[in-house]
Amino acid sequence: MLTGYVERILKARVYDVAIETPLDIMPRLSKRLQNNILLKREDLQPVFSFKLRGAYNRMTHLSESEKLQGVVAASAGNHAQGVALAASRMGLSALIVMPKTTPPIKVEAVRSLGAEIVLHGNSYDDAFAYAQKIVEQQKRTFIHPYDDPEVIAGQGTIAMEIMRQHPQPVEAIFVPVGGGGLLAGIAAYIKAFWPQIKIIAVEPADAASLKAALDAQERVTLDQVGLFADGTAVRQVGVEPFRIARETVDEVILVDSDEICAAIMDIFDDTRSIAEPSGALAVAGAKKYIAEHGCVGADLVVIDSGANINFDRLRHVAERAEIGERREVLFAATIDERPGSFQQFCKVLGDRGITEFNYRYADETEARVFVGVKLDGSDEERQALFNSLDNAGYQWVDFTDNEMAKLHVRYMVGGHAAGASDERLFRFEFPERPGALLRFLTRIGKRWNISLFHYRNHGAAYGRVLVGIQVPAAFDDEFQLFLDGLGYSYQDETDNRAYDLFLR
Repeated sequence: MLTGYVERILKARVYDVAIETPLDIMPRLSKRLQNNILLKREDLQPVFSFKLRGAYNRMTHLSESEKLQGVVAASAGNHAQGVALAASRMGLSALIVMPKTTPPIKVEAVRSLGAEIVLHGNSYDDAFAYAQKIVEQQKRTFIHPYDDPEVIAGQGTIAMEIMRQHPQPVEAIFVPVGGGGLLAGIAAYIKAFWPQIKIIAVEPADAASLKAALDAQERVTLDQVGLFADGTAVRQVGVEPFRIARETVDEVILVDSDEICAAIMDIFDDTRSIAEPSGALAVAGAKKYIAEHGCVGADLVVIDSGANINFDRLRHVAERAEIGERREVLFAATIDERPGSFQQFCKVLGDRGITEFNYRYADETEARVFVGVKLDGSDEERQALFNSLDNAGYQWVDFTDNEMAKLHVRYMVGGHAAGASDERLFRFEFPERPGALLRFLTRIGKRWNISLFHYRNHGAAYGRVLVGIQVPAAFDDEFQLFLDGLGYSYQDETDNRAYDLFLR
């Protein structure tokens, strides 16, 4: 059956709208992982994803009467743009059904390509069902995003390009999976000619419909899927993609959101482009494959499937990338509530970079701090950090893999502290360099008690700290001399309204 797909792929018409994208080495990641990581840049397509290949190829097979009736599609993103662009180039009427929850930026992107848009329901399934009604009412042809042989063939042209660009067989090709059309097209072409090349499917751990289907040996419908990698958030793999996958896929790798964020950072470091979460799946999968299989010096192809990421997601990506790379650890620790305890705690952490430090006064005996520390990514350094805390007698809890702690608790450390008498609140800025936070605490010393502390490293040139310090009125002059002698820029926030409402 694969030979039939090879013929479809060879005949596929995609280059009226698509470009042959480059296959670029990722120099930094390749050096770090000691393998040759080759990035297929489908993010460079006119609609910033591979989807227009399959959509256009399918639409070139429409009959004349079907062309007159127009097409309809259900999509919240990349497929919608692919269909809209293809219809524009072919002079066809296109109606795209999108969930009401679709971000405005994606709605406008589709509208700008000339398609008619209907917003319906709150999920893809709602939009799909409504699109089927339109098929019946208006006799339009439905363009499926992945479960169609001509769509699969269009996506398969990527494999044809890869083997032309890299004539020597690679060890493995890593492909992101949602409904499975991209995987099916690439796998069918590759396995027909080079069966020794491994096809590795990569799915989000919270949307692993292919893995569930292969395990059950039949298609299953997931109860729910995570939405971070929205381009691959599909509850059930397609019929035809699943049939092909059963014949061709060598391994399925699951990656979590933190690992995806780390992969987005890897792609940015090597290309200065920003992949969408689904677009970075293959890189995340390749990193996991290398770690698990211990391969060195191998040629590995990863598909960057798209770059349609909402700008407001970048904050979350940046926040979680270091954790996904295992280069940041988050933990809570209990320290004594007394002047100088922060300084002593930081000495135990040593020269490691502190990325976050949250604390709010609770009582006169113990203080609990929420801390982030930079690591080199090795399990050995991670264990050494916790061993040093044990040796110093601190109680601690690792929160690095605690989703609630990472999403919510870290931002909720605080609250009112009625017992923090004579508290004054200050914002400080100091040059951001290794050891800067410890030097700051050393200068404060043990003269006054710190009752609130918030610090977060954002990669800027200056460290920014919010500090509550208990200073009785009798020490005002001495404290002012201390502030002036610090040499750091500061702002007195004691009268700030937000302090009154949430912290005082």
